[in-house]
Amino acid sequence: MNSVTAEARVGLASTLYPSKLRHAIRWAATLAWAGNIFRLSTSQFGGALSEWLLRQLLAIAHLSLAPMTFAAVHFLFRKLAHVTEYAILGALLYASLLRRVDFEWNGRVARWSVVIAALYSLTDEFHQMFEPGRGPSLIDCGIDTVGAAVGILMVYLVCRLRYARRRSTPAVVASAAET
Repeated sequence: MNSVTAEARVGLASTLYPSKLRHAIRWAATLAWAGNIFRLSTSQFGGALSEWLLRQLLAIAHLSLAPMTFAAVHFLFRKLAHVTEYAILGALLYASLLRRVDFEWNGRVARWSVVIAALYSLTDEFHQMFEPGRGPSLIDCGIDTVGAAVGILMVYLVCRLRYARRRSTPAVVASAAET
């Protein structure tokens, strides 16, 4: 009969369920990032700031653009910011919702992460209705949701890479019966 020792059960439990502190830290990081997104949606972080920032980046690179080209690059710059913000949120949500210490792929957690990020995006756009110089956009919600999906895709790729590395590295396992 193959019995599982108490140490093995504790090890298995610690792999399945992260410590309360680790789980709290994951949620704190997720909520802090959501708060950061909320803050970036205020009027002080509107188009004027991103235009100034883009002009500074172009100046550092010693690049100048025609006004029409600058407008197009500025638009893409702002939309890329949406994708980036929500890619990070999606990955943080995945880490927070995952009930394991190890980062293993879980499709259900991935789907919920994207759904929650999309719902948060709707609340963020609603919040922008009350900000001077800002306005809600369902297109931005779609871009945000794509961003969350990109974050989840990155999580998936990291999980696959880690799995492939584990499979290619032979583990030295000594069982109690062999010793």
